[in-house]
Amino acid sequence: MAVLQLDGLIKDYGDVRAIHGVDLTIDNGEFCVFVGPSGCGKSTLLRMIAGLEEISGGELRIDGERVNEQRASERGLAMVFQTYALYPHMTVRQNLAFGLENIRTPKPEIARRVEAAATMLQIGPYLERRPKQLSGGQRQRVAIGRAVVREPRVFLFDEPLSNLDAELRVTMRGEIAGLHRRLGNTMIYVTHDQVEAMTMADKIVVLRDGRIEQAGTPLELYNQPANSFVAGFIGSPRMNFVDVTVREIRADGVMVSDAAGNDYRAAVNADGLKPGDAAELGIRPDHLIVGDAAGHAVTVQSVEQLGGESYLYCETGAGTPLTVHLAGQTGIRRGETTHVVFRPDYTHLFRKSDGLGMKRLVVGEAV
Repeated sequence: MAVLQLDGLIKDYGDVRAIHGVDLTIDNGEFCVFVGPSGCGKSTLLRMIAGLEEISGGELRIDGERVNEQRASERGLAMVFQTYALYPHMTVRQNLAFGLENIRTPKPEIARRVEAAATMLQIGPYLERRPKQLSGGQRQRVAIGRAVVREPRVFLFDEPLSNLDAELRVTMRGEIAGLHRRLGNTMIYVTHDQVEAMTMADKIVVLRDGRIEQAGTPLELYNQPANSFVAGFIGSPRMNFVDVTVREIRADGVMVSDAAGNDYRAAVNADGLKPGDAAELGIRPDHLIVGDAAGHAVTVQSVEQLGGESYLYCETGAGTPLTVHLAGQTGIRRGETTHVVFRPDYTHLFRKSDGLGMKRLVVGEAV
């Protein structure tokens, strides 16, 4: 187990800066997930930690020791790749043992670690098979086992489930989370799938264009996103956004209006907003109340019935798309008009100029 500290970490490719001075601490035993859209720098940052990419600036420390110039093999880390990277001509047992043999680990110790990893990952019956004889999930377990036998201080996962089908991804998510609980090691996991991030992480780091937009627990990012980018990226389906203009600053929040003249209240601090300012109002699909005649009229464009839940894809009077999540089944049909209520205590507000999110009101606190 280990503590990782990233202080002003920079990565340049010639004149192009891919990572812009990242500051981050990953605590001992923490499961930290890097998430963001393609090209945001999450895999580059992971490879810098692993020692597979040179660090252009800043410092990387593991348990207080600067490791910028250390080779990958000297950092006490183990990496699981997206492509499994198994040796096709070797058996599972040989794949698991190969790295230990390279560092001249005694044979009895190799045998102990291989058997322990095989038992933990339930791949004992496949030890004499070759990778081509295994399913995708079994190959992924072998790739993880190859990391486990090294008994590293930190595990690094680079989109390890992206090649698996949807059902197997869910199963493997649970297995990796279970592995973390059993071993207690620090783990860093890269994914573009925010559902993986929400279900597995102790800490999520949201990246965009080589910068950290926000870092925190899954529920911190879900309930109090720092800006509109994080709000739109975390949560599935994504948050709804409505372009609005600030109308009034009140003690119980900020009053805003959309282009059709509909009024909304967001129970947030103004944080520098003033009447006339442009803003974005945000609310998640499951925080909208449907059917209240006092709400705003919307036209239903399509309906998805999933049995245990339903989704309405609507349009406001201002032409803004709006997704509504309902528990169970619904009798609402495409083409109908219904009404939705924006609950002020679940409504977010973001400054249009820079996307910054306004803070939640604290009871008794003046706006």
